[in-house]
Amino acid sequence: MQSSKPMHLPFFKRLMQQNRRRFRYFLTRLETVKPKGMDKLAKEMDKEVWAETDCLACANCCKTMTPTFTKQDIKRISAHFNQTPEEFTEKWLYKERSTGDMMNKKQPCQFLNLKDNKCSIYEIRPVDCATFPHHTKKNFTDWVHVYKQNVEYCPATYKLVEKMMEKVGKI
Repeated sequence: MQSSKPMHLPFFKRLMQQNRRRFRYFLTRLETVKPKGMDKLAKEMDKEVWAETDCLACANCCKTMTPTFTKQDIKRISAHFNQTPEEFTEKWLYKERSTGDMMNKKQPCQFLNLKDNKCSIYEIRPVDCATFPHHTKKNFTDWVHVYKQNVEYCPATYKLVEKMMEKVGKI
């Protein structure tokens, strides 16, 4: 997987299935054993990973996950559609019971064009989408639980964890 070819979704799903246990074990160990330099290593490898990743070849995040919409997201996106935030929310979103987060009612995302995997509201998309898969949101060692979740959905996260495993080796 060292090439810069896009990782297509069916291939990614097979790879993830084959490596799920190994990746989860590695990430679980990193939650308790925090080798020195992991945060710096994650930032360096993040740059490498994005040079090899074509999100439009996949869009799995948009097909299988839902972002959390902030009040600011709702206000901005509803204005784009000439709707009130309440109209937008009623049409497209629901409130998640356990967290109170506003989420998409359906998947794949209603704003995803399935023919080319492009977002129809890309310039005004939710902040959660713009920052996904959150590799550099916080230090790696403080954010391992998010990598553990996103490695299942995102080829870029998969590649990052794979590179870390190669570099760090067994913990």
